[in-house]
Amino acid sequence: MKLQEKILIAARETISIEAKAIANLEHLIDNEFVEAVEKIYNSKGRVVVTGIGKSAIIASKIVATLNSTGTPAIFMHAADAIHGDLGNIQKDDVVICISKSGNSPEIKVLVPFIKDFRNPLIGITGDKNSFLGQEADFVLNSYVEKEACPNNLAPTTSTTAQMVLGDALAIALVNLKGFSRKDFAKYHPGGSLGKKLYLRVSDITAQNQKPIVSPDTSVTDAIIEISEKMLGVTAVLENDKIIGIITDGDIRRMLKKSTDFKDLTARDIMSVNPKTINQDTLAVEALDMLEENKISQLLAVENGNYAGVVHIHNLIREGIL
Repeated sequence: MKLQEKILIAARETISIEAKAIANLEHLIDNEFVEAVEKIYNSKGRVVVTGIGKSAIIASKIVATLNSTGTPAIFMHAADAIHGDLGNIQKDDVVICISKSGNSPEIKVLVPFIKDFRNPLIGITGDKNSFLGQEADFVLNSYVEKEACPNNLAPTTSTTAQMVLGDALAIALVNLKGFSRKDFAKYHPGGSLGKKLYLRVSDITAQNQKPIVSPDTSVTDAIIEISEKMLGVTAVLENDKIIGIITDGDIRRMLKKSTDFKDLTARDIMSVNPKTINQDTLAVEALDMLEENKISQLLAVENGNYAGVVHIHNLIREGIL
C-alpha cells in the first residue's frame, strides 16, 4: 500500500470513528444534563472546570467557551488544586470535573475535597460507575466505544466527546439566558469576528472622503472629483438630496460611446436610484448588500441625508470580508 493511501485511510477512519461517537452522545443526554445546566444557570457564582492530562486541555477550552458566551468560568488544574489552587473555589461556584475513566489518582484525591466544600459537582466521564461517576451530583456521560488511536490508547475520541458535551452545556445556557449578538459582541471586541458584530457603516464613512457633484457639474469635473476622493464613485446631489451616482463603470460606459464629453454633465451619465444604506447599519450588512447587488460601493445616508461612501475595499481592510 502506498504511503499516500495509508495516510488517507487513517485520516478517514479517525473522522468516521469520532463522528459515530459524537452522534451517539445525543442518546446519552438525559435529565442529569438538564439538572446540571439548571444548577449552573441558577448559580450566583462561577463555573470552575478541572481535569488532568488531556482532559485538562479540554477543560480550558470549555472555560473559554463559557466565558465568551456569558457564563463566568475559570480553569483549575486537578494536580495544582491539591497543592493550593483549591482556594480558587468560592462558596457559590459550581465545579465541573472531567475524566474519561473517572478513576484517575488525582481525581480520587481532589473530589473528596470538593465535596467537603459542599459545592455542586458535575462530572463528565465515560464511566458512570467510576469513582467520579458515583461521587458527582450530576453525571454527563461521555462514553465512547473506542479511541481513534489504533492502539485504543491516545485520548482522541474521548476528548472530542468531552469537548462536545462542554459545547452542549454552553449553548444550552446561551438559550436560557437569551444571550444575543449584542451580548456576544461585548466579549469579542477584537479581530474580524468582533468587527462583524459591532463595526457600523458610520465607522467606515468616517475614514473616507465624501465625493459630491451637482447634476450640472461637467463630466470632466466629475471625473476629477472621483479621482481626488479615491473611492471610484461620486454622489450626485440636488437640493442636498441624492438623485444619482457616478461610478468608474459609468465613466467607462460613456467613453465606449464617445470620447467627446466636453458638453456632458453629471446628469447625463449618472445612474439614478443608487443603492443606499443607513449609517447605523452593521458593516457586515453593507457587505451583504454589495455582494447581493454585485457592486463595489454604497452611498450611506443619515436621516435621509447623504453621509458618505462605503467601498468594498474598506470592508476588506477591516477584515469583514
